[in-house]
Amino acid sequence: MRTILFMALPVLFLLSSCKKDEKTPDNPQENMNYINTTSGSNWVYHEINSSGSATSESDYTITSTNRDTTISNRPYHIYGVSNNVNRYLNLSGKEYYEFDTIPGGESKTFQRLYLKTGLTPGTSWSQSENIVVDRIQLPTKITNTIVENSLTRIVNGKTYQNVIHVSTTITSDLIPASALTSAIHSYYAPNYGLIENTSKLNLNYMGVVEKLDLSTTLKSSDLK
Repeated sequence: MRTILFMALPVLFLLSSCKKDEKTPDNPQENMNYINTTSGSNWVYHEINSSGSATSESDYTITSTNRDTTISNRPYHIYGVSNNVNRYLNLSGKEYYEFDTIPGGESKTFQRLYLKTGLTPGTSWSQSENIVVDRIQLPTKITNTIVENSLTRIVNGKTYQNVIHVSTTITSDLIPASALTSAIHSYYAPNYGLIENTSKLNLNYMGVVEKLDLSTTLKSSDLK
């Protein structure tokens, strides 16, 4: 499920420095929960990986446990994943975080602010972190933008309402825009969380060439 330098669901490294926080009166997402922490709930995802020369497909399952933990004074709910890597999610008010590890040349953990609810379309927030690629330290910025906040979307034959579409781009002041391109789109539904993600990223800089092309969809779920 995890692959090369950058990765999906929805991707990467960060510490927050937010901007453009706007709220819409009577926003339908204000009282909706885009996370499920009930023990025994599970989600089966289908992943298509076209990053290499040959396309591969696989399924994996995420299961909500009955355990929580605290990381840097923030409480996280623990989810088991079928590849034996736990997942950690947090809801703080209207902000959703995932605790993860930056892939690449260093094992560095981070708290990724992947979703905000109650925001108008066009609202964005940015997070920055220095990462090491092939022994080169790069300041990197991830910008998330709310594209739509009350979308109806069909994924694998199932219709989801009040879906939030988040677009994510990755940039660096040290890398020309033509050398680092990204197109990451994530869709979140109430109670289900992530229902669909596409992540495309290409890096060609100073001899470092990386490609990410992943498509992930929620195949089935059993929510308690």
